[in-house]
Amino acid sequence: MKALSVIIVSWNGRDFLRDCLNSIGTSGGPLVREVIVVDNASSDGSAEMVAGQFSEVMLIRSKENLGFARGNNLGMHQASGSWLALVNSDVVVHPGCFEQLVSYLEAHSDVGLVGPRVIGGDGRPQPTYWQLPTLWNTACRSLALDNIFSRLSRRRRKNSICGGPVEVEVLSGCFWVARREAVAQVGGLDERFFFYAEDLDWCKRFRDAKWKVVFVPEASATHFGGGSSAVAPFRYSIELLRANLAYWKKHHGVLGLAVFFFLSVIHHATRLLVRRMEMAFGRGLNSANKCQRSLVCLRWLFTGKEV
Repeated sequence: MKALSVIIVSWNGRDFLRDCLNSIGTSGGPLVREVIVVDNASSDGSAEMVAGQFSEVMLIRSKENLGFARGNNLGMHQASGSWLALVNSDVVVHPGCFEQLVSYLEAHSDVGLVGPRVIGGDGRPQPTYWQLPTLWNTACRSLALDNIFSRLSRRRRKNSICGGPVEVEVLSGCFWVARREAVAQVGGLDERFFFYAEDLDWCKRFRDAKWKVVFVPEASATHFGGGSSAVAPFRYSIELLRANLAYWKKHHGVLGLAVFFFLSVIHHATRLLVRRMEMAFGRGLNSANKCQRSLVCLRWLFTGKEV
């Protein structure tokens, strides 16, 4: 097998990052040529931990938070492997995961991007692949109709239903392995996306360039989620909105941008009303926090003011 380069972008997720690096050291084997950590100006000692405990890791210290896309592009630029694994810092890689993914790529020359089955920290399977956003499935999600019309909207599908590899439209950005020559053709992650929606954009560009995107359930990893976003949840809610607005503008023009803006307002206004009703009746333990999140998003949509 050709060698693999692993790129991890980290921001204030020191303990998650330590576990991630330990899992790669245990499960990576000779396939892994190098591990590159891009630290986005963490203030929790993440870079110092890597330097002190993982001397074999290539550490890139950024003086500012570059975001997910720009940080991964920096890591890929330094990487020398034939395969490029982009792994979130809050992921634990299971034994044989890299080997399964690379073996699939080697056996299928028309596949440019693969991802594993992902299990949450609670032991339950996480949604790992879904369809690209359309007007219909986005409206279903914004109006909370995706459960009612699940067979029609098909925005998300549980990874546990697959018995084998399947071609998909979008793979979760928490864990990718990409073919270097495909990346050379498609280009790196779009740095207009600071955080979020870069998975939609990159997978769409792979498919537009006629490279298949494939979910490989034989490979698996644990993704705890929130390793960085939990540090500043309201900020990341705004970043999610900002990224999706940028995606719709890029791929659907001004009209698409306007439609998504309208649906986002409906989405947060509806949830704000529902959460306040829950609070009035003494239900919903997290309703106050969710109310605040919707208020923050609505204020940003209408005024551009961040938290």
